[in-house]
Amino acid sequence: MPIIDIHPHIIADDAKRYPLAPLGGHQSGWSQTRPVTTEQMIAAMNKAGVDKAAIVQASTCYGHDNSYVADAVAAHPDRFTGVFSADVLAADAPEKMRYWLGKGLTGMRLFTIGSTMPDQASWLDDPKTYPAWEAAGDLGLSICLQMSPKAFSQMIKMAERFPKVKIILDHMARPVMEDGPPYAAADSLFDLAKYQNVYLKLTPRSFIESRNGKATPETFFPKLVSIFGAQRLAWGSNYPSSEGSLPELYKLATDSLTCLTQSDRDWIFGKTAQSLYPVLAK
Repeated sequence: MPIIDIHPHIIADDAKRYPLAPLGGHQSGWSQTRPVTTEQMIAAMNKAGVDKAAIVQASTCYGHDNSYVADAVAAHPDRFTGVFSADVLAADAPEKMRYWLGKGLTGMRLFTIGSTMPDQASWLDDPKTYPAWEAAGDLGLSICLQMSPKAFSQMIKMAERFPKVKIILDHMARPVMEDGPPYAAADSLFDLAKYQNVYLKLTPRSFIESRNGKATPETFFPKLVSIFGAQRLAWGSNYPSSEGSLPELYKLATDSLTCLTQSDRDWIFGKTAQSLYPVLAK
């Protein structure tokens, strides 16, 4: 079973060819202090034993200009697909989505909160975004959401309105776990399991916070699998945004999930990614 990472980022070393245009108006610190180019990403993947990746647009560096990710996919189609960013409030959003799909990018990311945008955006369920969501359903594009639990009600509206669209919640949408079993503080996350088109992305943030307070990986992740099923969970390294080398981040993930069955781990580290981005199964 190939190991697939659905949340790495790449940063070019040529700012003239790939100019900065960060969402939020200022570049993220990580993209300045520990950037990783396409070539460095491949070297890191080889060292970590990661076979393929869905590179996620670095919105806090390039905004909606996905050119660097597209060029990486074009140069290494055997290793990468890409997850692009687009302004879904714009009237030409469906056109832009088709453009980036034509460049080999097979997923879309909506950035509604993050290091350069600390407050949860309010536009997630704005009717102006409906044409973009309809296009995603027609084109078979998964949508990953960088969001907080504050936006769950908005996300649920979109999951119900666009059931054909697979929605992936970055960082598991940042649930609170420190209260420990039975994880009552994370009930709003567990309640999302009823929406069959909602998937969760397990990242370093997820694994680190599963060790805070009374939480442990051994009590949290089996419960998560029992509620969502491993078929709706996928691993993303968040490298290099998360500190550490890719081998270290992969080890953090594997160590955190040793409590699961081999079948569950196969889904989380590869098979779910292939269902979200079928090109990675080729």
